Amino acid sequence: MHALVYTGTNKVDFREEKDPNPKPGEVLIKVKASGICGSDMHAYHGNDERRIPPLILGHEVSGTSLDGKYKNKEVVINPLISCEKCNYCKNEREHLCPKRTMIGMSTPIKREGGLAELVSAPEKNIFEVPKDLSIKEAALAEPAAVALHAVLLAEKNLKKPLSECKILIQGAGAIGLLCGLILNTEKNSKNIVMSDPNKKRLVECSKYLSANFVSPDDKAIKENNFDLILESVGLEVTRLQAIKSIVPGGTIVHIGLTQPSGTFDFKKLTIQEITLVGTYCYTNKDFQNTLDILTKKKLGDLGWIEYRELKKGSEAFNEIHNGTCIAPKIILIP
Repeated sequence: MHALVYTGTNKVDFREEKDPNPKPGEVLIKVKASGICGSDMHAYHGNDERRIPPLILGHEVSGTSLDGKYKNKEVVINPLISCEKCNYCKNEREHLCPKRTMIGMSTPIKREGGLAELVSAPEKNIFEVPKDLSIKEAALAEPAAVALHAVLLAEKNLKKPLSECKILIQGAGAIGLLCGLILNTEKNSKNIVMSDPNKKRLVECSKYLSANFVSPDDKAIKENNFDLILESVGLEVTRLQAIKSIVPGGTIVHIGLTQPSGTFDFKKLTIQEITLVGTYCYTNKDFQNTLDILTKKKLGDLGWIEYRELKKGSEAFNEIHNGTCIAPKIILIP
């Protein structure tokens, strides 16, 4: 098969690789669509110790099952593999399982990802794609589940309804946009500001999301101004802006993973009773609910997705790296 292989910092190569050899309980999937995630970019930049080259990246995957109970049917993969035995798994918090693994990762065991013509995945982790959902759009289920989980965590921690909150979304990538779309359509939230330094991407997002679109240094991002901030970037500078801009008693949901550490105003966090919530991935229930949301077209037109050929994947990675990519999400097609 052909695959896009992460071979070193800022380098991915389209090349011939061995076909996957499914383990017991796994099935072989012919990939039809595979998205580039922000975590794939962290690996590309050499900043993810969980992804060690050489490695086939990619965990936002849909395709056709070549064997198992879904043989010859269109499926989508939940790439998060849990033990199903620990207390987290038994209490529907599978994403926190201490033994969790994921396709497209090197640790705790190496599992090649879906930026390839073929991928192997546990049969228990695949879902049949509903007949009213495009196989290409089904690849969006994974990042949409991340966004849904983040919005639900925000709702759980806030002291008033999301529809009454003034909200800042930092970052106009796929996760930021999906959070905004879920807030617009599922939670009736309209008082939203979205910030990003990529002006062309903000223009693209403005075609689909009801919000005020600004650069990170815009005067609209005032001190003590937002009830909820969804931080989908994960930089020290965006975290500092978030804690400065949140109202007393407000909630910051931290999604981004770009920089793992840095300075932060813990004094304000403490004396103004700010709720800071970390969020990682999603539960199985979130994933299933996201498929329903996508199937029923609740997020509206998904024209902001750009589809490209897998063999041109290195160009896509480079454009995302350089900040010249307009599309919030690129999905590669083998």
